[in-house]
Amino acid sequence: MSTQRCHGRVIAGLVGCTALVLAVTTTGTAQAHGRDAARQTLPAGDGWASATTGTTGGAAAKRVYTVTTWAQFKAALAESGTAPRIIKVKGVLDADGADCSEFAVDGYDFDRYLADYDPAVWGYEEDLEGEKATAGTQEYLRNQSAAAQAKAIKAAVPANTTIIGVGRDAGIVGGSLQINGVDNVIVRGLTLESPLDCFPQWDPTDGSTGNWNSEYDAAVVYNATHVWLDHNTFTDGDHPDSTLPSYYGRIYQQHDGELDVVRGADYVTASWNVFEDHDKTLMIGNSDSAGATDEGKLRVTLHHNLFRNLVERAPRVRFGQVDAYNNSYVANGDFGYAFGVGFKSQLVAEKNAFTLPRGIGAGAVLYRWSDFPVTGEGNVVNGVRTDLVAAYNTANPATPLASGAGWKPVLRAQVDPAKVVTRVVGRGAGADQLR
Repeated sequence: MSTQRCHGRVIAGLVGCTALVLAVTTTGTAQAHGRDAARQTLPAGDGWASATTGTTGGAAAKRVYTVTTWAQFKAALAESGTAPRIIKVKGVLDADGADCSEFAVDGYDFDRYLADYDPAVWGYEEDLEGEKATAGTQEYLRNQSAAAQAKAIKAAVPANTTIIGVGRDAGIVGGSLQINGVDNVIVRGLTLESPLDCFPQWDPTDGSTGNWNSEYDAAVVYNATHVWLDHNTFTDGDHPDSTLPSYYGRIYQQHDGELDVVRGADYVTASWNVFEDHDKTLMIGNSDSAGATDEGKLRVTLHHNLFRNLVERAPRVRFGQVDAYNNSYVANGDFGYAFGVGFKSQLVAEKNAFTLPRGIGAGAVLYRWSDFPVTGEGNVVNGVRTDLVAAYNTANPATPLASGAGWKPVLRAQVDPAKVVTRVVGRGAGADQLR
């Protein structure tokens, strides 16, 4: 019998998911500003999110919500209007319940799906788009089931909002924060366990032997501006890729990214976060063909983040002026690359620290998806001061990169020497360090 993995357990076939439906809890009048972390705003000069109008989130809110369930959280987000709001998350909000069957539409059967699209039957030449549009096929039913899951686990974040974890172990399991088309959002102090896609799509044409492709990032910044993500922990939690099964000889990939900044998003600062135990981690710009929306935007600052036990995309960059400084990268043997140099990327990577395992050299830190120049000076790799572009070019003489991204960042607050970054970030990054 086939199995599918959902939060909490590995199950045979599809067994039930439970949705929580409880009333939102509010806390009357706003507290005085004082030292309440929920009312802190992004300091001036702290990365791209501090540009122009700055980022204040819900600091001026008259109502503060304290939520303990996913249903309460979504209700607090959905309350009408764009007046500033603060949502305090207490405890762990479970967005997708124990398993996947709550989302499966009648007729969907994973065993039959595997039989219908087995490469020995279907081959590798034709994708499943026609099947998706044909009522009654397993791909059509999979797509309908996926839509039901998306509705349940996606949470639309409105403008002028601060979301912050309070107390011990505050976080969200299996939810996807959608910061879409809005301005002025702060997300702090949360442990965000990556959603598990219950219904990945098989694409026979993806590569020479096909691939399973999934949806849902823990957080997505999409056509939104002035977003500050600070002191969060992004993780696969109890379900890293190593625990996922394989079908058709390919990993049944139920994870997408941990954070995506895409489709015209602009003025974003991600600081003091932990990104850990993930494959395709952080993508800035999701398509080479998105110039109409992305040219002149996707301005993102990454500083004092800990990237630990990752494979790639920390970040992968297209378009945009991206400033990555004072980040700590602690890799294991699965490491592929940190910075993906993509189409029209303008990446500045300075004063970062890399701890790489034996057998992986400094030339692996950069990966050239497209030939665009990079500023990569003043970094340290295993304690040795390293020019990342020079190291890449030494290791990849046939596909060199040019040095110099063509711009100089000025919106930097605390800048530490690269040699102390591993220690400073290791002590200060992550959700626990805000509480």
